[in-house]
Amino acid sequence: MTEQQRPRRRGQGELEALVLAALREADGPATAGWVQERLGGGLAYTTVVTILTRLLVKDVVTRERAGRSFVWTPASSHAGLAAHKMRRVLDAESDREAVLASFVTGLGPDDERLLRELLGQPRSEGED
Repeated sequence: MTEQQRPRRRGQGELEALVLAALREADGPATAGWVQERLGGGLAYTTVVTILTRLLVKDVVTRERAGRSFVWTPASSHAGLAAHKMRRVLDAESDREAVLASFVTGLGPDDERLLRELLGQPRSEGED
């Protein structure tokens, strides 16, 4: 296969994002087969199941048994998923204070004001 014939390699997390976007378009819980059909592009059924399983491990989707198969549902909104990614990045760093300080100093004025407002709100019961 020449360079021109070789399919483009997807970026890290691109398939997960595509699968999650397809799930969000569903009217309710969806099967892996439905997701595969929705995405088109020749993805193998087993690839879709693997991606859904990875998302399950990351608590991004939930699944319920439906006969001999499973149906899948997004566990959070786009905002919830982005927040989860941010927490994972922060958890991977040894100097949390430096990472947070760098993040906050890089915010624009509107985002900084919003963050200050959010931090000034009392925490809801059940939040850590």
